[in-house]
Amino acid sequence: MQERAARTRQALMEAAAEEFAERGYEGASLQRMVWRAATSIGALTFHFGTKNVLAQEVRTAARARLGCCLEDLGAADPLRELRTLIGRLARLAYEDPFVRAARRLETDRPGEVPPLTETWLPVLHGLLDRAYGAHRLRPGISPGDAVALLEHLAEGAMAAHGATRGTGHEAGPAEGRGAGRAERRDADWDSVWDVVLHGLTVGGTDGTSGTSGTGGPGRTGGTARM
Repeated sequence: MQERAARTRQALMEAAAEEFAERGYEGASLQRMVWRAATSIGALTFHFGTKNVLAQEVRTAARARLGCCLEDLGAADPLRELRTLIGRLARLAYEDPFVRAARRLETDRPGEVPPLTETWLPVLHGLLDRAYGAHRLRPGISPGDAVALLEHLAEGAMAAHGATRGTGHEAGPAEGRGAGRAERRDADWDSVWDVVLHGLTVGGTDGTSGTSGTGGPGRTGGTARM
């Protein structure tokens, strides 16, 4: 019985995430959610009570899923990890219905659940701290400017990828078109990241040059944090 209840709850969460991502808070229908989940309104109210509680649960789940996708960052080269961080954020904004739903709900109906930025922004700060400490960034670039640039880049990448996601499930030839769009987005992202690295880093654009300490400020500690 408990296993069945857990499956029903998870199915409702997934259905709610898709519904909130596609239609926002006001446009989301509890009836469509239970249709998607192949269950009943009674089951939904039993597990969540209200639409608002369900929205907050979806946002909490999105934070947890995002955190799991980023928890392995920090061990490798910080500039490459920064690229990985922003690339993962962009892909999640396209592929993960919970992340897409949370981003829309943050705009539609801010609540008690902290925004997604509180999950990934500390990771970005930490990687930039490491890059500064290793003298990997160009002299004269302030920590605040670097953080602001990459934060805007991450938000822009998430918004651009999320905006290309159609509503409803695409099948057949549309799946091929979706794959083609993903490849083009990845190619565009590679070009954008090359430009960013060219402006931020000492040496080339591959994120591996400039480790000799010839430029860039030392470790900034708290200064790099806004």
